[in-house]
Amino acid sequence: MATLPPALAGDSTGYSDNRLWASDMRAYATKSLNSETALSMAAVPLNGPGLDQSINADTPMSPGSIMKVVTTYAALEILGPTHHWDTDFLTDGKMVGDTLKGNLYVRFGGDPKLTFERLWATLRELRDMGITRITGDLVLDGSYFEVDGGFPLFEDNGDNPFAPFLVEPSVYLTNLNLVHFQIRADERGTQAWSTPALGEITIDNRVTAVADGPCPSRRNFDWEPLVQEGGKVTVRVTGELPQGCRTTTYLSLLPHEQYSASVIRSLLGEMGIIVSGGDQQGVTPESARLVMKTTSPDLVTMVRDINKWSSNVMARQLLLTIGAQNREENEEDDRVAGIRVIYNWLENKGIDTAGMVIDNGAGLTRHGRITARQGAKILQHAWNSPYSSDLMASMPIIAMDGTMARRLRDAGMDGEGRIKTGYLENVRSIAGFTRDENNTTWAVVGMINNDPAWNGQAVLDRILYSLHYKPPIGTALSRASSSSSETSIQ
Repeated sequence: MATLPPALAGDSTGYSDNRLWASDMRAYATKSLNSETALSMAAVPLNGPGLDQSINADTPMSPGSIMKVVTTYAALEILGPTHHWDTDFLTDGKMVGDTLKGNLYVRFGGDPKLTFERLWATLRELRDMGITRITGDLVLDGSYFEVDGGFPLFEDNGDNPFAPFLVEPSVYLTNLNLVHFQIRADERGTQAWSTPALGEITIDNRVTAVADGPCPSRRNFDWEPLVQEGGKVTVRVTGELPQGCRTTTYLSLLPHEQYSASVIRSLLGEMGIIVSGGDQQGVTPESARLVMKTTSPDLVTMVRDINKWSSNVMARQLLLTIGAQNREENEEDDRVAGIRVIYNWLENKGIDTAGMVIDNGAGLTRHGRITARQGAKILQHAWNSPYSSDLMASMPIIAMDGTMARRLRDAGMDGEGRIKTGYLENVRSIAGFTRDENNTTWAVVGMINNDPAWNGQAVLDRILYSLHYKPPIGTALSRASSSSSETSIQ
């Protein structure tokens, strides 16, 4: 957690000179980061007194996860808040007694959050129909998305290619492509299990149970996936666990197609349904009949998950969906099509996209760029959007939930802002809406690009703190002069 910024000296009613607020923030950032160019920020009052503020606001910066605000706001207006995703189960065969004689096709629709629980409820319908055997193949249909040549590589320095935040988008995405591992210690020793329990994954549990004591951090355990031939993975875990404690982790271990097929087979097997054939990928025949389907929650629900918890794969899935829904005849890559659609949407709002690089829609990239001024203008439009409440409700609340739960907790600002955060190596960022003591709401964007950026969070928290307690409301003279000032956002 960042160190709490000290209160600013002087009259708590705000700055009387438009230039002082930005000057103080610039000085604090320069001292904290040892750089005059590491901070880029813009703040705009939306519904009350205040003067636009900016520092290096026209410099393209790496935004990190605040790029998700652009993607989710675009999706709300382009796809609509009630947009949903269908996953269909079809067959080219017939049901005879307790047997489905034919193939079972799974036609994926790009659902960002096709969960284990929803799959269970849907596949259970097949068992409720009396089916206990499928004679054909399990065929996965991934024709909804078009992707030409994969996705731009993100070079991560965490030395863990199985980390959840690195999961790439896929039309076959199921359960975020994750396996949840748990180990618990009791009088019998340690017990290890995974959810879902997949035949391709084995746990080599080398955790030892020790006497009662404080439960250790997850960092005290080493999870080592060992990839074997035939698509199997053994996960070796070591450490010590006091009785009564448990430790958990999430890993992405299998390719999307293999994972999804294995999950579906596992669930069917638990229900007593045997699939005699193999796993295939193909296009569902036009003559196939719908057996059952699962429909996702609406887009508003998805946007909330994306922004509250900064889900990279869900945001990237959303960008592909925008592309798939608006693909032109000559386009063969839904990521590229989605980026084109968002650029056009922004430009139709009068937002200059020069220098902006969306890349993958999630901010998990070394190539993404946006300026603070562009971000602030996007937030201004979002404030006036018919779906402003949906976007705002998706953002983490200061000192209360999501990625802001532990920030500014002792500053007396609980609930006084909804802020999306960003975090990458050498990058820290914020974007969203915060309210000052005069009940004026500000759109604020701040980005730190610095090597290192470890102190960047304290700088960004100070900006939020200062906007709340010392908002730049200005005097009549400073208001008159601000139109030609470098701090004004037009």
